[in-house]
Amino acid sequence: MEKIKKVNIHDKVFEETYTAHIRRNGTSWLGWIPDVPKTKCEEPTQKMLLKTLENKLYEALVAEEEAWEKKFEADVRAGKLEKLREEALKDVQAGRFKYL
Repeated sequence: MEKIKKVNIHDKVFEETYTAHIRRNGTSWLGWIPDVPKTKCEEPTQKMLLKTLENKLYEALVAEEEAWEKKFEADVRAGKLEKLREEALKDVQAGRFKYL
């Protein structure tokens, strides 16, 4: 196996840049993004690998966002944020806030 190369992949939708690790493995290419574990893949060419990594990165980020939104909505329904809401209302009533 060859030495691992680091390549930046920019997700245009989430406007974030991630570092992909890629290397040749015989006749194919292996790649992964350490910060996003669900992005491991293998392709016959480096160009195909980078495109697949870009797609898998987007899919993983969308899945993370959807999971976060579901958890947030469940927490709201369960009343877990009620104390924060009450504190915020008290701050507004007391004038302790800034318009953004």
